[in-house]
Amino acid sequence: MPETAKLDAFDRALLDAVQTDNQTPARVLAERVGLSESAVLRRLRRLRGEGVIVADVAVVNPAVLGTPLTVHVLVSLERETSDLLDAFMRRLRRRPEVKAAWYVTGDTDFVLQLRLSGMDAYEAFARDVFHDDPNVRGFRTIVAMRQIVGS
Repeated sequence: MPETAKLDAFDRALLDAVQTDNQTPARVLAERVGLSESAVLRRLRRLRGEGVIVADVAVVNPAVLGTPLTVHVLVSLERETSDLLDAFMRRLRRRPEVKAAWYVTGDTDFVLQLRLSGMDAYEAFARDVFHDDPNVRGFRTIVAMRQIVGS
């Protein structure tokens, strides 16, 4: 696990800005945070090199891709042996519907975020991933009606 980075106010301001729009030109970032353009570029390069910035991504409208339905699923397993956990995580990684997955503590073992074309696609996913896995004790489905915050 990476050590906590030493970030000053300029670094934090830059990170706030690029998390909103990572295509903002350096000259605009420089104006916003009160640094020169070259200082902004050096800091961004350092933040990437130190693993603070781990990816530059594009957020795509899921409806345009034919996956307007967001579903969150809380999954509980029967057993959590290393081999069973690894097998379940491999299955999740192979599924394009899984956009994010967390191994968590408490009554639930995994929290999944899925993007799907509709409820028929979710039913097929649930059959393949949950119903057909004897180690899945149960799952709870939360269907998102509308996104309020985030990307």
